[in-house]
Amino acid sequence: MSGAVLEVKGLMKSFGALVAANNLNVEVMPAARLSLIGSNGAGKTTFVNMVTGYLKPDAGQVKLDGKDITRLPPRLITRAGLGRSFQIPQLCEAMTPVDNILVALEIAGDGGSVFRPARTKGSLDRAVEMLERFGLERYAGRPVNELPGGVRKLIDIAMSLASRPRVFLLDEPTSGVSTEEKFPLMDKVMAALEGERSAVIFVEHDMEIVTRYADRVLAFYSGEIIADDAPDEVLNDPAVQKYVTGTAR
Repeated sequence: MSGAVLEVKGLMKSFGALVAANNLNVEVMPAARLSLIGSNGAGKTTFVNMVTGYLKPDAGQVKLDGKDITRLPPRLITRAGLGRSFQIPQLCEAMTPVDNILVALEIAGDGGSVFRPARTKGSLDRAVEMLERFGLERYAGRPVNELPGGVRKLIDIAMSLASRPRVFLLDEPTSGVSTEEKFPLMDKVMAALEGERSAVIFVEHDMEIVTRYADRVLAFYSGEIIADDAPDEVLNDPAVQKYVTGTAR
């Protein structure tokens, strides 16, 4: 046993003549802080979509805690312990933040209805706890469509964390967030993970965010991983400077 919570072996995906993933191999340990970088079209999103079940690979395997999840649908992958937030928050905008988190708990659970999520004491306590972790308790009773964009992004992340996933993927968490808000947002996310053993994988274009919050970086180019190391090592790699960051450090 490698001890990895997530194992990706030989993932392949093509769209016609375009090779979007070419023999990707990754192991992620518990409590890791891993960032995926690369220009648009490099293969980051394809990788995330295959790991989370939104896209099926042409070949290869994905294991979570040793269990093969390669062909499972996204909802069952969520139940297995792999959470995901999206670049554009996926929220029920007419509902309150509390009810959005209750919906997420139903999706990650085994019963109930996402249209009428169970309001048990346990689920309500968990929803309130998550809002408090992110400093959002004052928004608990307001419809999401009345809330600012940065708050919506945090609610989406809180929803994904509510079920205590073993692996948590964030798709460009600071996208659409102002320069002044990006570090406070990421500080809240990382603080919310204190005491959890979740491995965190985040897609990011902002190298300041990458160097501050990641302990390991995967650099993608043309469907392949061209570097896998600590942030400074990856960002000083000549191939990464040529194909990803575009400038010498």
